[in-house]
Parts: sequence; C-alpha cells; structure tokens
Amino acid sequence: MTTTAQPELAGRIQAAVVATPGVRSVYRAGSLISNLVGESAVAVGISRDDEPLVSVRMGDSGVIVEASLGIEYSAGAAKTLRAVRRAVEEALGAEGLTTAEIVLTIAYVHPREASSD
Repeated sequence: MTTTAQPELAGRIQAAVVATPGVRSVYRAGSLISNLVGESAVAVGISRDDEPLVSVRMGDSGVIVEASLGIEYSAGAAKTLRAVRRAVEEALGAEGLTTAEIVLTIAYVHPREASSD
C-alpha cells in the first residue's frame, strides 16, 4: 500500500492529523530530495498537487505513517506529538489496520504572534 495506491486512506489519516489540537499545518512527508522529486512530478503533470501530504505505506508488520507538521507555538511539542500519534492509531484502528510505525517530524513552529493562544 502506498500513498498513491491508497489516497483515500492517506487523506483520512491526514484529516485526523490536522484535526489534532496544536497542529496548524501538514507538509509533504519525506526527505528534501523526495520532496523535490514530488514537486517536479507535479510540475510536469506526472502527479497531482491535491494528493495527501501524509505518507502511508504497508510494512511487513502493519502500516507505516510519516507526517511533517506545523504546530502552534503554545501547543507544546511533546504533548502535540503524543496527540497526533493517538489520532493516527485511532484512524488506522477504525480501518481495521495495525500500526507498524509512525514517524512524526515537527517541520515548523508557528510564531507566537501567529498562533492562536
């Protein structure tokens, strides 16, 4: 299962991540190189720009989810990451899927003046 093969599942996982208190935005998961390749594919029409930003793929022992987050300044990184992890596990559980790994990266912390306190 890849993000492109299961866009509906990746979209539902992304919606659960975005709905988590403290999360303000989601960025394309993966390395700088994979993001450049992905953006290039969109630019030349090989891929669409409305595909989910969360990576969802099947591993040997279950589903592997990867997400890069923008969080509120006041949210608290550890608390927000725990909440996102729970939201992803619940979303996968609702689909009858087992979680193998969840990789979360805080890519951006929104400045205090831009955060909703």
